[in-house]
Amino acid sequence: MGTASAKQFTRAYGLDEIALVPSSITIDPDLVDTSIRIANLELKFPIFASAMDSVVSPKTAGIIGNHGGIGVLNLEGVQTRYENADEVLQKIAGVDRSEYVQFMQSIYQGQSVKDSLIIKRIQEIKSQGAPAVVSSTPQNAERLGKIAAEAGADAFLVQSTVTSTQFRGKPGQAILDLAAFCKWMPIPVMVGNSTTTSVTLDLMRTGVAAVFVGIGPGAACTTRGVLGVGVPMATTVVETALARDKYFEESGRYVPIIADGGIVQSGDICKAIACGADGVMIGSPFAKAAEAPGRGFHWGMATPNALLPRGARIEVGTIGTLDTILMGPSNTDDGSQNLVGAIRTCLATVGAANIREMHNIDIIIAPSLLTEGKIYQRAQQLGMYKK
Repeated sequence: MGTASAKQFTRAYGLDEIALVPSSITIDPDLVDTSIRIANLELKFPIFASAMDSVVSPKTAGIIGNHGGIGVLNLEGVQTRYENADEVLQKIAGVDRSEYVQFMQSIYQGQSVKDSLIIKRIQEIKSQGAPAVVSSTPQNAERLGKIAAEAGADAFLVQSTVTSTQFRGKPGQAILDLAAFCKWMPIPVMVGNSTTTSVTLDLMRTGVAAVFVGIGPGAACTTRGVLGVGVPMATTVVETALARDKYFEESGRYVPIIADGGIVQSGDICKAIACGADGVMIGSPFAKAAEAPGRGFHWGMATPNALLPRGARIEVGTIGTLDTILMGPSNTDDGSQNLVGAIRTCLATVGAANIREMHNIDIIIAPSLLTEGKIYQRAQQLGMYKK
């Protein structure tokens, strides 16, 4: 009989527990390059809008895309189930919280995804001169991926709460062969979500163009409470960036890491990039836009699950247009507006000329980061403590 041993715990850190350390160099913000390239996508700044019905519609995908970011449209949401998506979204925003979960289940199960609407929504995005990037769950990726590619989509994101290359299914259950999918798809395939070095490395070896990382930190996500599953984002990014670098050494192919979830303020974006992310995917900051389809509300895509709903509808309010939130000028002091300007200023402040150089910035564990010297902001609910 073997010797018993106690389970050992590994300390993990969230973005609100770390801080960036200035270097000996500072740069004029006008000299900073915030652009990134992911497969065939050229982004002027490293921001994706989350594939959530409260965040991305064809209209908002067009606005964000024309500024230089990417809005990812969920192909299994309201936009592809209902011709009159705006009317349905208005009802979701107006339903009483006591009836919300059951109402959402009826909305997402009451109508199936329609091929014709997939084609129409992609064309609506493309007609605005913006890139059309769309997503689906693994179980529907083959069918929806083919339709999306033929409709002119520029890239396809296969996304689920937790993704691996070693899924064990029931006898006869169709399982997505990610490597084969990447080969036959005529457009780049991205995948998410992962949190560990080993799984991320396995995913990269399938031929994906990018890996989205993060489980449970989203503002509307309750996976951590319902399932107890998740890894704080700072640690997630560090671990998965290690996989990216290992894969680059073995293959010569650089596969970007996109931090997805738990990013609320511009400073969170900067810290995620410093931890090793090439870009971020954000939801709640865009859900606050005047053009957001959620109309001041934000919810996760696992919310209407038929058996185990996960995700709350949170009220985020409306703080400005997408133009203001992305490009400024900011009329608030809490890091919720002019996200691109904040990224540029942060890189300049710590001496990083581009996103890759930002990966080399020193980071410290800083448990007092959000409290040190902030007694008046906290007491008066200003700045970092604004509600």
